Amino acid sequence: MSMTASLALTVPELILSIGAMLLLMVAAFGGDGLSRAIGWGAVALFGAAAFSLTGPAGSGGPGFDGLYIADSFAAFAKLLIYIAAAVSVMVAPGFFSRAGGYRAEYPILILFSAVGMGMMVSAGDLLTLYVGLELQSLSAYVLAGFLRGDTRSAEAGLKYFVLGALASGILLYGISLLYGFTGTTLFAGLSDAMSKEIGTGTMFGLVFVLAGLAFKISAVPFHMWTPDVYEGAPTPVTAFFASAPKVAAMALLMRVAVEAMGSATDSWRQIVIFSALASTILGGVAAIGQSNFKRLLAYSSINNVGFALFGLAAGTAEGVAATLTYMAVYVAMTLGSFICALQMRDADGRPIETIASLSGLSRSRPGLAAAFAIFMFSLAGIPPLFGFWPKFLVFDALVRAGFWPLAMIGIATSVIGAFYYLKIVKTIYFDEPAANYAPQASPLEGGLIALAALAVSPLGYLAIPLLDATSMAAARSLF
Repeated sequence: MSMTASLALTVPELILSIGAMLLLMVAAFGGDGLSRAIGWGAVALFGAAAFSLTGPAGSGGPGFDGLYIADSFAAFAKLLIYIAAAVSVMVAPGFFSRAGGYRAEYPILILFSAVGMGMMVSAGDLLTLYVGLELQSLSAYVLAGFLRGDTRSAEAGLKYFVLGALASGILLYGISLLYGFTGTTLFAGLSDAMSKEIGTGTMFGLVFVLAGLAFKISAVPFHMWTPDVYEGAPTPVTAFFASAPKVAAMALLMRVAVEAMGSATDSWRQIVIFSALASTILGGVAAIGQSNFKRLLAYSSINNVGFALFGLAAGTAEGVAATLTYMAVYVAMTLGSFICALQMRDADGRPIETIASLSGLSRSRPGLAAAFAIFMFSLAGIPPLFGFWPKFLVFDALVRAGFWPLAMIGIATSVIGAFYYLKIVKTIYFDEPAANYAPQASPLEGGLIALAALAVSPLGYLAIPLLDATSMAAARSLF
């Protein structure tokens, strides 16, 4: 493939990269007074990048001699990433106008992070994977500590940086081991090498690579950074961390497992099953005693990652499609929950994060209370809300692959998660009222909450034919 044809595959990344650099120049000369305009410019760039996926960038195949892959799997993941990133940009001005510290660099950092995530999901080589991962991570470290005057935000940024550097070192060491024992970093070459007998060195490399990727999706036992970073980072940043990078890292893990290590499925499946079970159990149990809503959502994300990993553990196209569907619905539920968290402000407009402050919310803000209930019930996977459907799909994929005992354990662990989600609903509807929140000040946030609530309501089942078809087409492109 020629260089021009290869560049045509990377149009989404080119749009975001060039656009981000132009907006950076605007920010440098115009200052923070243009922050909102730069934010809407970033949203427009995400829209243009998403539209470009309808061309060669969405199904053009491998480029740059296999280093970059543009297929329907990458297009599916990128669309979710761009939606989540755009929402994270749109809700930021309202939060930072009250908390202070909104700067023009915020949407630009989100753009650069999205470029890295695009490279991650389209990686066809371990080095492309690493470059994309580091570009995403470097932007994320700055975003976590974006409120420089807030001690918690600075602490979150430092913790994320230190632990992220450790995970990157583990990943890089695993890449070096795989290259040393197989002689290639291309996914296709690794698959060929692993189709033969897997030596001890190759197995160690496989484990290290999976460990590094597990950190990025905050799967147990590499989850330790998640609660502190989610709590300390500004809420729009936390919403971003819980959605877009999670989708990118999960998609990258699936591509590596299926394309690079597909011939060694029995070797990596044991690791994925352990991580899935540990994440669902720990994420559920640890969330029960939380009093901070953002920390609870952090453990909820760990719990949901575990359920998504069940689909990958099946090792089939149906399992991968179920995981993609899970991530699509998860993005809607998570973004909706965090935008609801942005409404938790006292009468003076200061953010409140305690679960106790939600007491009796149904009496003062019935619309917001209903939205909270919809998202909590959906995250718990309680029918008829749409959050039930992806859980059904991952368990169905496990049963079809012959892992019905694992599916039974997964169903049992979902009961743990249901407990703390229902506790939130009980607090909102049945506890004595706490001090009233400030009234809704942003029609945009209210509209986004309503849109997310409709997406995860029973109306979401109308999207099943389209969602199933696109996720299955994306999954089959890996096999």
